[in-house]
Amino acid sequence: MVDAEKGPGPSNAHQQKSSNNNNYEEHDVGFCGAILIGISILLCICFFPLAPFFIIKVVAQYEKAVILRLGCIRKGGAAGPGLFFFLPCVDEIHVVDMRTISFDVPPQEILTKDSVTVTVDAVVYFRIQDAVSSVCNVDNVKTATRLLAQTTLRNMLGTKSLSEILSEREEISNSMQQTLDVATDPWGVLVERVEVKDVRLPQNLQRAMAAEAEAHRDAKAKVIAAEGELNASKALKEAADVIAESPAALQLRYLQTLSAIAAERNSTILFPMPIDMMKAFAGR
Repeated sequence: MVDAEKGPGPSNAHQQKSSNNNNYEEHDVGFCGAILIGISILLCICFFPLAPFFIIKVVAQYEKAVILRLGCIRKGGAAGPGLFFFLPCVDEIHVVDMRTISFDVPPQEILTKDSVTVTVDAVVYFRIQDAVSSVCNVDNVKTATRLLAQTTLRNMLGTKSLSEILSEREEISNSMQQTLDVATDPWGVLVERVEVKDVRLPQNLQRAMAAEAEAHRDAKAKVIAAEGELNASKALKEAADVIAESPAALQLRYLQTLSAIAAERNSTILFPMPIDMMKAFAGR
């Protein structure tokens, strides 16, 4: 059973893909080609008891088979999934995996817009949605997509500053995904997702950034401490003004302090003689 390949899934270049598929119609094989096809059919008839083992092929649910008959795409496009027949000696079969494929982009040393060297790696998820284009338009679709992802990552991050790379990872990933999707459309590839995995900074830059952050925290702590001292001094001034208006309040404050010290019961307390009592004795 031969199933013709259905149209590709949703894509920004759907019309372009459809026009590309129309270019791969079966060509006239000519007189010599017809003779070779006739000989192949005759051999299949002559060796019929054994021929089915050589002319029947099964592809899995997630695969498509692109058949080249005498070097030309066979009419109907890619075959599968399931069971299909082919002619020995004249048909060449390329089985294409239609599942989502992921690969890691090797760490790339990139010079940012603000002249900082960083090492960035990413992961790319893509799948082949047009088996015929992936066979006819590119030599090795997986290798080509991997190399294109490396160059795209370098070119895109080279236009960003370090702060933008660290804070705008999601925007960078979306932009890279769109760029790769457009570039790989002629190859029948749909780039589903791109993620920036890690951004590694040089050791000296990490130490400098840590020192800057620590200095910022110390400066902020000193400002907070100074503000606390200012508020405390204002409160002490107000308390001193209140105590100055009532001399008995100062004695009560003495007693309160002694009560707090005596709670520990491990100190010798020297009780100061009130000045007012000394004045009374001095008057006599």
